Amino acid sequence: MRKNRIGILAVQYVVMTLIALLVIFPVYWMIMSSFRTHEEIFKYSTLSWQLFFPVKWTLVNYKEIFMDDSKPFGRYMLNTLLVAVIVTFLGLIVNSLAAFAFAKLRFPFKKTLIVIFLSSLVIPYEVIMIPQYLLIGDLHWMNDYKALIVPQIVWVFGIFMLIQFFADIPRDILDAAKIDGAGWLRIYSKIVLQTAVPALITLGLMTFLNQWDSFLWPLVVINEEKKQVIQVAISSFQSLRNISWGKVLAATTISSVPILGVFLLLQKYYVQGITMSGVKG
Repeated sequence: MRKNRIGILAVQYVVMTLIALLVIFPVYWMIMSSFRTHEEIFKYSTLSWQLFFPVKWTLVNYKEIFMDDSKPFGRYMLNTLLVAVIVTFLGLIVNSLAAFAFAKLRFPFKKTLIVIFLSSLVIPYEVIMIPQYLLIGDLHWMNDYKALIVPQIVWVFGIFMLIQFFADIPRDILDAAKIDGAGWLRIYSKIVLQTAVPALITLGLMTFLNQWDSFLWPLVVINEEKKQVIQVAISSFQSLRNISWGKVLAATTISSVPILGVFLLLQKYYVQGITMSGVKG
């Protein structure tokens, strides 16, 4: 019986290792190819050591993306970081307040409002993008960071995820705090937020990742080159006649570093937050 169990565990380990290698290999190939010349990137397709390591290592791709004054890649990264941090910070405040109200406060038509509110999850973003674009134009926010920040603060999925977490907080604790004279804002800040750290970190990671990878909306509302974000900048290295794959791979590699770093540091809280909030998949 024990030998069968060890055999099953060994098979599972081998299968998971193969799946991990399949997932990691494209990322590894992207990083290695960013150190290749343009001619060498697609030169080797057979299974050989040249496929896994550059024959002639070069930093020319990284030099070109950072030394091109017409496309200041460093400025793009700072723009993206600024927008992502502000949206994440404000989003955590606004979305957690909304989730707390839906989860713990009593007010008329609460269930109906939740259903109506969550029904927006089934509406494709492309449907609301046009009226949102017209609204941004009426507010004279085109080519402004406000156009990138304000519409992205409220995230229905984030509110839904926090509702699942806040619903598990015992009502008796909140009632006891009310008896002691605490108001709802104090209960929210001193009790609810203290117990919701894993869920908030999870939502913060997801929000930051969404903003870092945002492409379509910045492409629509930002026309000024110096205010553009990193994903739009990466796409600018491509054209119908010529694609600078070396630049694309180098820029993609650099843009992946902050996300990987933040996720590796906070992955424990991310897994804990997903588990405790009850959101699967």
